[in-house]
Amino acid sequence: MDQDQILARITAVVDDERKLRDAVASGQIDSATEQERLGQLERELDQCWDLLRRRRAKSEFGDNPDEVSVRPSSQVEGYQG
Repeated sequence: MDQDQILARITAVVDDERKLRDAVASGQIDSATEQERLGQLERELDQCWDLLRRRRAKSEFGDNPDEVSVRPSSQVEGYQG
């Protein structure tokens, strides 16, 4: 995934979060379903941001950003850079 694809995925995940909150507000889904899905989206978002940061760091130092791959969510969860 290149930088533009990662940024597009981040935008899509944020949109999904908004839609999910709208769905629970309108009664289309229950809050338990919302919380489960929000957890999944937050983990995916953490992975996307981690991948983007690591790719940018590789590029900045003249390395190949394509060498960077997505890390497991357990590794990037709660990352604070």
